[in-house]
Amino acid sequence: MTKLLLAGLLLCAFLVQPAAAAAPKKRYSPCQISYPSDQRIEWECRRLKGKETLESLFGESWLDVARFNRIDRRHAWPGATLKVPKRLEEIRDFTPLPASFPPAVMEEKFILVDLTEQFLGAYEHGRLVFSFPIASGNRKFKTPTGEFRITAFSRNHKSSLYKIEKTNIPYPMHYALRFLISKRGVAFWIHGRDIPGYPASHGCVGLYDEEMQKKYYRFPGEPQLEAARTLYEWAIGGAPDDGRLTTLKNGPKALITGKSPI
Repeated sequence: MTKLLLAGLLLCAFLVQPAAAAAPKKRYSPCQISYPSDQRIEWECRRLKGKETLESLFGESWLDVARFNRIDRRHAWPGATLKVPKRLEEIRDFTPLPASFPPAVMEEKFILVDLTEQFLGAYEHGRLVFSFPIASGNRKFKTPTGEFRITAFSRNHKSSLYKIEKTNIPYPMHYALRFLISKRGVAFWIHGRDIPGYPASHGCVGLYDEEMQKKYYRFPGEPQLEAARTLYEWAIGGAPDDGRLTTLKNGPKALITGKSPI
């Protein structure tokens, strides 16, 4: 039973491109993934060439394009295909989530995860304060749906089950927020990871963490996408944090709804 619990608690730790040993092998282009919010924006699929980057192509709008594609900069490599809106102004500060969420109006802090849209929103008394794209589980490795609460946090969380490809380095799960331990002892977290442009986890909810990517992959040179850290610091508030696994009393409620598009 001890071995089963250990394996379950670490189930969500893995990497996509480069892939860890247990990562799903199937990869997708963002152009292959369909979201309900796509219907209101006219876009075309574009393949990145040579030294093209999000920044060189889209200037100050690069972050909006990244959010629209649910992708981080390390995965926007030459040869990758992206959805490019014909009118960039239509995706300024892009989010498919509602600005207000009445069911959370009585909650000081509330997390909404929409698996269908692959987006997470943080609400205060029902008002959206920030939102980010995610990489959840897919239809084979499902992210649990329902109502949960953040019960623990771990700033320097890492896996003792999976390692970064071609290294002995445990896969990092930085800025981790635990929202469920299943009846089988499997723990599910919201944590920093690669965001490749499609659902790619074994059930956890992944957020941008370019700080981690610079440390372990030396790219990008100047991290800017730090969604995992932003959500983590907002969720734990002033709770003492020594970097280790810590129980959180009365953590934010979380609602996970919808289903993976793949």
